[in-house]
Amino acid sequence: MQVVKDLREISKPLKNAVVTIGNFDGVHIGHQALFRQVIKKADSMGGTSVVMTFEPHPIRVLNCNKQFPLITLYEQKLELIGATGIDTLVCVPFTREFAETPARIFVKEILCDTIGVKSVVVGQDYSFGRKREGDISLLKEMGASIGFEVVISGWVEFGGRRISSTEIRNLVREGEVGEAGKLLGRHYQIRGTVIRGRDRGGRLLGFRTANLHLYDELCPKGGVYAVSVECNGTTYKAVANIGYSPTFENGEFSVEVHILDFDQEIYDRRIRVNFIQRLRGEKKFSGPEALAAQIRQDIEKARNILRS
Repeated sequence: MQVVKDLREISKPLKNAVVTIGNFDGVHIGHQALFRQVIKKADSMGGTSVVMTFEPHPIRVLNCNKQFPLITLYEQKLELIGATGIDTLVCVPFTREFAETPARIFVKEILCDTIGVKSVVVGQDYSFGRKREGDISLLKEMGASIGFEVVISGWVEFGGRRISSTEIRNLVREGEVGEAGKLLGRHYQIRGTVIRGRDRGGRLLGFRTANLHLYDELCPKGGVYAVSVECNGTTYKAVANIGYSPTFENGEFSVEVHILDFDQEIYDRRIRVNFIQRLRGEKKFSGPEALAAQIRQDIEKARNILRS
């Protein structure tokens, strides 16, 4: 997949470009269905399938950098979109100046003159341009006059409800990682670098853990999870604990992963953690011995889940 990080990199319009536009946070199964539609349309025209997205997320720019947790940060979003078979990703740097682009200018100068759009595939509620002044009606009007097609894609539903990034974000926050995974079409994943922690896992409890410094901001609800860990090109079964370690005083928030049947030094390594099922919430135990006994039960339960 070709990645364009600045519109000025496009020296001439793309061949018969079929374009979809959006933030695509999560690249969930609804987004994936939209991309398949774009690819199919482009193939029928001998053209180029194009996804246009924005970085940073417009909400972060327009709301004065208000903290807005993302399901997928830029690096993972690129990987996921590339895996769908899209030809070209245009990632527009989103600024306050860009946000003031009039809708008609966006269509004429960016979509038509720069990208060379022949077909636009968007959802039913798509809006664009300065203060969201552009809508489906404007797209169709300009398409008829300039000469491009507008295709309206239907909603993708799962279990009788419309799939949305907001829905997935809420599920992750509530620890419903299994349900979130169904809507994503994959396990929810966080990424981080292994750092040195307080060494309580190995020293006091007998279970070595990898403590993570997260890159991602959307962390599942506190508790214990059955997970898999991607490290050094290999995937391992593991158990993750998220929270404040209430059994110990002065607990600080942490994400710790105990990788099963694993005895390697991985400090400063980047790893990926895939959340499969929540086992339980955080709980304060009477002491290290009681906590260690519970961890043994958590590990056994996780093994059974991960086996299947």
